[in-house]
Amino acid sequence: MKTLKLDISKSGIALSDEMKAAALEANALLHSGRGAGNDFLGWVHLPSSIDDKQIAAIEQAAAHLREKADLIVCIGIGGSYLGAKAVLEAMSDPFKLLHKRQDAPTVVFAGQNISEDYIHELMEASKEHSLGAIVISKSGTTTEPAIAFRLIKAEIEKRYGKAEAAQRIVAVTDRARGALKTLATQEGYPTFVIPDDVGGRYSVLTPVGLLPLAAAGVDIAALVHGAQAMERATAEGVSFDENPAAVYAATRNALYKEGKKIEILGSYEPKLQYVNEWWKQLYGESEGKQGKGIFPASVTLTADLHSMGQYIQEGERTLFETIISVAQPAHEVRIDADDENLDGLNFLAGKRISEVNRMAELGVQLAHIDGGVPNIRIEIPRIEAEAVGALLYFFEKACGISGYLLGVNPFDQPGVEAYKKNMFALLDKPGYEEASKAIKARL
Repeated sequence: MKTLKLDISKSGIALSDEMKAAALEANALLHSGRGAGNDFLGWVHLPSSIDDKQIAAIEQAAAHLREKADLIVCIGIGGSYLGAKAVLEAMSDPFKLLHKRQDAPTVVFAGQNISEDYIHELMEASKEHSLGAIVISKSGTTTEPAIAFRLIKAEIEKRYGKAEAAQRIVAVTDRARGALKTLATQEGYPTFVIPDDVGGRYSVLTPVGLLPLAAAGVDIAALVHGAQAMERATAEGVSFDENPAAVYAATRNALYKEGKKIEILGSYEPKLQYVNEWWKQLYGESEGKQGKGIFPASVTLTADLHSMGQYIQEGERTLFETIISVAQPAHEVRIDADDENLDGLNFLAGKRISEVNRMAELGVQLAHIDGGVPNIRIEIPRIEAEAVGALLYFFEKACGISGYLLGVNPFDQPGVEAYKKNMFALLDKPGYEEASKAIKARL
């Protein structure tokens, strides 16, 4: 089964031989490790490096947590939470909590914000559940997850004692150093390693993403299998026309050169909303530097046609659109006829809702093209683990190629540190005394 189809025929772009060659060269750079940021290229061959033994170890740890807890708090920020959140939202029943029988623990997320109300409401809700935690941090000192973990850890220890807490907390962290690694060793937490050569936003196929997903009951072996297929489909030596990641990267860079500075990623399936959020971090953090980069935005359709649709159709012509299309829904619902037909919908009687959704998708595509919005279409066969795994690796590979085409290092994020310095100074963190005086004077 082909897990992904790419269609650029509505992009308005005729790719030059030079752009095609540059995309293949960028892909070769990723494989050779000679490009910028080559210390963080472990994700390139990550899917094919995952074997049955690694999957089994992750599933065993997840099963242990599932036996202990019916609420598992996954603590992390950025790439340490968005990948797992994206896959979990895609693979979950959005109305799971309405079902009386729960087949798997509920996995929720913390440490991705510093909202006092969020953490209070989480702690209150957790009182009704048996509690476990997965804490994900390379260092253990990133402010947002460190605060959340301090509170969650204290609650687990208060309820069950330190010895039992060590059975309910799993750490995903550095192999040998850092505050979280030290704590995990001291307390006896089971641990998994964040590879040194895989940056956070490329880490969904490491234990960072796989452990919480396995705890939630996702088929991580199928997820990895899909990524492995896409690794082969985008390998060095695959021709340009057969390599979807190279084609996508080249097309979006050609559009950028023509003044299209904003890419809107959308889908007609709300389950993919957090795939959009994961994608925004991946591309925004990888490409937005040195005064360059396509700004990644997203919409969930058809809902956002009634809000952002107006701007997309008639606003400033600096954007293009990429749509993730799902070929086959998992369920069948048909529209019934109604004798009174007050809503005027009898012309749809007997049709599946998916047929209406598909006609909306095609109609919108034509309208947006007529309105001057280039369109790229990515089709997956259905929302299932294998297809989602392929989609994630496709976007990762295309991002690496695209960053090199743009002329930036797609694997660093120097701008992320700016807010931290100001925040630490304002909070009077030791070592920031002079910066604190200066910034408070500015305020």
